[in-house]
Amino acid sequence: MSTSAVEGGILTIREVADYLKVTERTIYRLAAAKQMPAFKIGGSWRFSRQDIDSWIKQQSMEGLDARANNEIEPLKR
Repeated sequence: MSTSAVEGGILTIREVADYLKVTERTIYRLAAAKQMPAFKIGGSWRFSRQDIDSWIKQQSMEGLDARANNEIEPLKR
């Protein structure tokens, strides 16, 4: 992926997949399920680079919160 595409404001599915190092199918599935910020233009998914970066930070914080809760609460078996 070109540096200008990653630095640009709007990304395609392919660019987001490359950026996150996952498959295009994964990005499509997350976007369609509204689990990541995305919008459609003429039937094609598009992503704001700023929204994706914020989403990554949010996902990281949720992961940290989940780990902290697991350390405090005993495992339920």
